[in-house]
Amino acid sequence: DRQTLMAVLQFLRRSNLRESEEILRREARLLGDDLSAAALSPAGAALLGGPGGDADSGGEALLSRVTAAAAIAIGSSVATVASSSPGVAAVAAVPPGKGGARAGAAGSLPGAGGRLLPAGPRGLEGLCASRSLGGIVVEDQPDVSAVLSAYNQQGDPTLYEEYYSGLKHFIECSLDCHRAELSQLFYPLFVHMYLELVYNQHESEAKSFFERFHGDQECYYQDDLRVLSSLTKKEHMKGNETMLDFRTSKFVLRISRDSYQLLKRHLQEKQNNQIWNIVQEHLYIDIFDGMPRSKQQIDAMVGSLAGEAKREANKAKVFFGLLKEPEFDVPLDDEDEEGENEEGKPKKKKPKKDSVGSKSKKQDPNAPPQNRIPLPELKDSDKLDKVMNMKEAARRVRLGPECLPSICFYTFLNAYQGLTAVDITDDSSMIVGGFADSTVRVWSVTPKKLRSVKTAADLSLIDKESDDVLERIMDEKTASELKILYGHSGPVYGTSFSPDRNYLLSCSEDGTVRLWSLQTFTCLVGYKGHNYPVWDTQFSPYGYYFVSGGHDRVARLWATDHYQPLRIFAGHLADVTCTRFHPNSNYIATGSADRTVRLWDVLNGNCVRIFTGHKGPIHSLAFSPNGRFLATGATDGRVLLWDIGHGLMVGELKGHTDTIYALRFSRDGEILASGSMDNTVRLWDAVKAFEDLETDDFTTATGHINLPENSQDLLLGTYMTKSTPVVHLHFTRRNLLLAAGAYSSQ
Repeated sequence: DRQTLMAVLQFLRRSNLRESEEILRREARLLGDDLSAAALSPAGAALLGGPGGDADSGGEALLSRVTAAAAIAIGSSVATVASSSPGVAAVAAVPPGKGGARAGAAGSLPGAGGRLLPAGPRGLEGLCASRSLGGIVVEDQPDVSAVLSAYNQQGDPTLYEEYYSGLKHFIECSLDCHRAELSQLFYPLFVHMYLELVYNQHESEAKSFFERFHGDQECYYQDDLRVLSSLTKKEHMKGNETMLDFRTSKFVLRISRDSYQLLKRHLQEKQNNQIWNIVQEHLYIDIFDGMPRSKQQIDAMVGSLAGEAKREANKAKVFFGLLKEPEFDVPLDDEDEEGENEEGKPKKKKPKKDSVGSKSKKQDPNAPPQNRIPLPELKDSDKLDKVMNMKEAARRVRLGPECLPSICFYTFLNAYQGLTAVDITDDSSMIVGGFADSTVRVWSVTPKKLRSVKTAADLSLIDKESDDVLERIMDEKTASELKILYGHSGPVYGTSFSPDRNYLLSCSEDGTVRLWSLQTFTCLVGYKGHNYPVWDTQFSPYGYYFVSGGHDRVARLWATDHYQPLRIFAGHLADVTCTRFHPNSNYIATGSADRTVRLWDVLNGNCVRIFTGHKGPIHSLAFSPNGRFLATGATDGRVLLWDIGHGLMVGELKGHTDTIYALRFSRDGEILASGSMDNTVRLWDAVKAFEDLETDDFTTATGHINLPENSQDLLLGTYMTKSTPVVHLHFTRRNLLLAAGAYSSQ
């Protein structure tokens, strides 16, 4: 941007930094006369200072807006800023003698090659991005008219095809190492050039542009292109949310410095301003130093609606460790007391019990502070349940490649109401189904029937001091294997039992989340916050809190005793399709139809991780029991594995041929089970998948991931159902795998 350049030159001249000024002028190919002319022009004066042209303060203001981190130039007094965004390459000077000092590094972090990169996600882009077009500042304005006006016509519509094919020819003829990286430009440029033509009412040119080039785009953009092809008039763009998002969020490309320089040189030589303007206006280029990435490395990470995640997005610290378990004594079971070999038995149990109780002994270094978020107090019944859990865990089967779990499949037969959601209680005693006919049905899967509490009149007659008071309050006349809960007015898309088995959540197309009592089998609360269908809901592992996500693209955090949500997690560009709590309850993962997974901090509502790589909407999430890893499944039939601490993709499991609706780790995390619409359950070796991870500093800094092609080595078994898509998976406390789905007769 010439004006800005002039302003920077003026400032350098005022500050007597002749040498820096000369270098910048040579870079920008400007002569001395241009500078004085610019200084005289009102625009130059206005840019440098106010109307009177108070150049010093203005120049400083301008440079402070640039927040340029001056790079360290060894043995030289001048440093070029490593700009992490397309935009102005500003030059800041380091006074001689302070060769190693940071000059005005506003929150800068050392990048590769001894340079300092601007840490702000927008770096230098502030200058280019908030340029006002027609009096409207375009930076992140979700207002439709403001957003669309960014497409102010600058080029000759008939030349668009020429521009695009010229760039295409240049990229296809460039060296292999750059071609893969630069090919990422095809899709965002194609979309923006098409939208620009449509917005400026060159409908026939837009149509021919689309027909000529849409076939060149990657296959995973097909759905987006279908939406795009329906936008043929300016009026269509006004109501289209997807395209509005594409406009407001800059498409992120991660490109090595060499490839970026190559592109920049080509566009400047060709005077191809149209494309250069789009690159600056609508794309965010995250430049890294080092080797360009290979086609495989790029393919693994791209495919989401807004490109890749900026590297900055995954740098925040995440406390992924587990909270300390409360300590209480575990009484021996009756069997142990009866056994004569009293010494032998506990000895055999001890090492196993330690593996459960060891968490409680020492604090995990990666765990959040115990009181980081307020968690509910443990009731006596919870403690009793924990004791039961530990006893069960002592008898847990250690799984592994040599010892696979047995799988028990619950098939919903004649589910003509349409099964849309399933959940199983932690102790595997109840199973719930959400149906398209708006009912929620709860079954007991143990011989113990489901009973309601007696009426108030009957309860008043009970002796409250008796030992079996909890048994007496139950009404035997209500005992049955199945209870049906009526209340929703649309299909039920998500269900979740509370950890203490007293409550059940369900969310529906009617926009509400309902809380049901499993003591009375009635609805206690309807939470209204989403205005559109709610696709998923889940209780926190500690109870009390729960999360919901829906068509309005946000996830909400609730507490059972509040009518309003406590947090609203906004940032996805399409429906939030699935939600999961981290085992320590401090974080929530959300999967979306924008093909990204985000991790949110419950404490402050910030997004601390963005994972891109799936090529279709995400429908399942599972955290590993130790809290370090996340597995995600999508309509692309791939399971991706993520290291939460480093913010990196660490594995890809290929094998399913349809959407993956269920993922679950075994209780000790040795096995990952995945269930899909392709009617199979597959078991994967999670220990092997996560061992020997390469998470060195270089990988973390640049995101150069090398995924091992070892899906077949990790696949431990594939189990077919007759004709039942797998909707839910659950490992019992003893590591028996339960699966559920509705038989479909196609």
